[in-house]
Amino acid sequence: MAGTSKGGKAAAATNKAKYGSDFYAKIGAKGGKLGRTGGFFANRDLAREAGAKGGRISRRGKKTA
Repeated sequence: MAGTSKGGKAAAATNKAKYGSDFYAKIGAKGGKLGRTGGFFANRDLAREAGAKGGRISRRGKKTA
């Protein structure tokens, strides 16, 4: 039954029974707190520059006609 939606539901029920109904909320919170890089929000000026570069690069060719 491994890899099926029925098996996934059974595993979720087992995890909730063993570790509490908030099992998935807890592991999600742990993952979020482990992040250390901060993403683009950590350096707003860098994010602004990168966005501007991306905006200048057109993926479409020049219109002819």
